[in-house]
Amino acid sequence: MLADFRLQRGPARVPELAIEPGLVVEETATGYVGAVVRFANGLIELEDRRGAVRTFPLGPGYLVDGRAVSLVKPTPAAAGPQRTASGSFAVAESRARVAQPSRIFVEGRHDAELVERVWGDDLRVEGVVVEYLEGIDHLEAVLAEFRPGAARRAGVLVDHLVPGSKESRIAQAVAAGPFGAAVLVVGHPFVDVWQAVRPERLGLTQWPVIDRGTEWKHGVCEALGWPHESQADIARAWQRILSTVSSFADLEPALLGRVEQLIDFVTEPAQH
Repeated sequence: MLADFRLQRGPARVPELAIEPGLVVEETATGYVGAVVRFANGLIELEDRRGAVRTFPLGPGYLVDGRAVSLVKPTPAAAGPQRTASGSFAVAESRARVAQPSRIFVEGRHDAELVERVWGDDLRVEGVVVEYLEGIDHLEAVLAEFRPGAARRAGVLVDHLVPGSKESRIAQAVAAGPFGAAVLVVGHPFVDVWQAVRPERLGLTQWPVIDRGTEWKHGVCEALGWPHESQADIARAWQRILSTVSSFADLEPALLGRVEQLIDFVTEPAQH
């Protein structure tokens, strides 16, 4: 009757968990909760929701989703087909193509940097350049200068493209204008592209809700306890957010699908 009995000596073995940027853990000795922002030389840095960073050693003594784990270095990826940050198969020994005549336009610098972070490899293989508009209000003037056509398409990514918004009215005017057939305007529902980054990557359950009349980025930084008085503060906040993005898995699907749609549109062979 004791054939299956095993004498267990010492404490139960704690399962190992490979660390990755954005993983939210609790250090049990101090109760400190933060997201992994970097790791090196056997140490990890955890950033809490207020932006404070503390350093801890790898190993046991952590909780993830309430479960005890021992944090270990990530294992090297097994040999095989490599993927880009967007999830596409990487083209071996590829060189950037000469820029194609078609373009993708985004609203601002932060949008452009996020697209580059995730889709940069794909865009270089296709020879597609991303430019930013410095605001959607300039779109019609930019298109009039760019002069899209059958072999020169323009894809446009817009923030807050929801029914009744200013952005939706501009998109409708472009679609009905002289370049409509060679222009595709798509957008995501977020107030700003910051919200396209999954909030849990920053140790949040959701992005703060900002009252109307408050500039959104300043309001977000204030709600999170980050410096927000100057444009330099906002720039540093964006770099903190962008540093948590390493692949498409760090972004919301509402943005992923729209960027893929634009890449398909501007790389589709011209119809003659």
